[in-house]
Amino acid sequence: MLERSFSLVSLTALVIASMIGAGVFTTSGFALADLGTPGRVLLAWFVGGLIAFCGALSYGALARRLTESGGEYLFLSRAIHPLVGFLAGWISLLAGFTGAIAFAATAFAAYALPDEIRPAWLSHDVLATVVVIGAGLLHGRYKQGGVRSQTLTVGVKLGLITLFLLYAAMTLFLAPWHGGPVLMPGANAPSPFSLSAFAGSLMWISLSYSGFNAAIYVAGEVRNAAVLVPRAMVVGTLVVMAVYLALNAVFVYAPAPEAIVGQQDVATRAAVALGGTPLAIAVRLIIALALLTSVSAMVMAGPRVYARMAEDGVLPTLFGVQGEVSSAAIALQVLLAIVVIWIAELQELLSYLGFTLSLSAAATVASLFVLRRREGAQRVPVPGYPFIPTLFVVCTLGFAGLAALRRPYEPLVEVVTIAVGIIFYLLIKKHSPIVNKVEAS
Repeated sequence: MLERSFSLVSLTALVIASMIGAGVFTTSGFALADLGTPGRVLLAWFVGGLIAFCGALSYGALARRLTESGGEYLFLSRAIHPLVGFLAGWISLLAGFTGAIAFAATAFAAYALPDEIRPAWLSHDVLATVVVIGAGLLHGRYKQGGVRSQTLTVGVKLGLITLFLLYAAMTLFLAPWHGGPVLMPGANAPSPFSLSAFAGSLMWISLSYSGFNAAIYVAGEVRNAAVLVPRAMVVGTLVVMAVYLALNAVFVYAPAPEAIVGQQDVATRAAVALGGTPLAIAVRLIIALALLTSVSAMVMAGPRVYARMAEDGVLPTLFGVQGEVSSAAIALQVLLAIVVIWIAELQELLSYLGFTLSLSAAATVASLFVLRRREGAQRVPVPGYPFIPTLFVVCTLGFAGLAALRRPYEPLVEVVTIAVGIIFYLLIKKHSPIVNKVEAS
């Protein structure tokens, strides 16, 4: 029987660690180029946070009804059909965790060891691999130690971010303000507001909020999960939303506008404007720590999904929980992440992640409508029903559609991913008692 290891604090730390990664430190330069003014950029981050909050409330309703570990796989298997759940787990295996871990680990290597100081013999891929292996060993051998170290590191990360924000607030209060509308080169006024540009920026910003649901993957290891898991997602999302708004206010107002428009390293440029090179180095370390906790959180959460799938018979029993943890599932997660680190580029990973995770999240929240209609409002209470889940589904699918219009090959990759998943499901479903029981009913 699994030990109930997660408290509200450790669950919330898991949510925060899963959300705060590279995105918040890199996105706003591109958003500023598209939207034209800092105010619009902050509005986009606020709207993205509201959508994530709707997602947290919707996932919380599912978590109150289904209090086991397994995430989207569990919800969709029980609410819709085992095939749909398997495809969600399949997406988690290939993109939701494996691709995201590879992305965060590679980005960590780039921030922790920039090219100007990196030895020629030490590639970013090598460092990223070491980080993933280290996270796997930590969570595969020391469950309680892994949970505690994760929570402690997240606390340190939030403390450092708070110190940076306090320093920035003091500096901006004493220094000339660069606020007001950003004028693009050759322009005399801010560019007109563009709904399509705003939606495009929201598509990328939504990736920075995508870890709001992290607590559902360990729900089976939480005492009173029906209360604590939804609460952790809501609290974690609100904390991250506040952090994101404060950080981006600094990023878009601290430096001169022309220094960050269309640039990726907005955090370090803002730090240089506020405190010179020493502060920029400190910010790079904060970003590296944020990415490190992100890798740790996903290596902790992902294997719980595969263990649940193994218990249902749609993955080999080897990947089930043996003792306190599923060592085989963690080893599988580490191995797959390392493979992706060495074969994929960051931009390819980012595009694939955005599209696939959007579809999986939208399908999961949409399952609320099915579950509520089948079991009734008393058994499946949903805050703000039907507006909250509808808003999340519509916005999430809208972002995915926008991504498909801009990069038509991404839906094709997703179709191939789903097709391969269906083939695997058909091959193994006859060995699954859960699948056979559901399909026979």
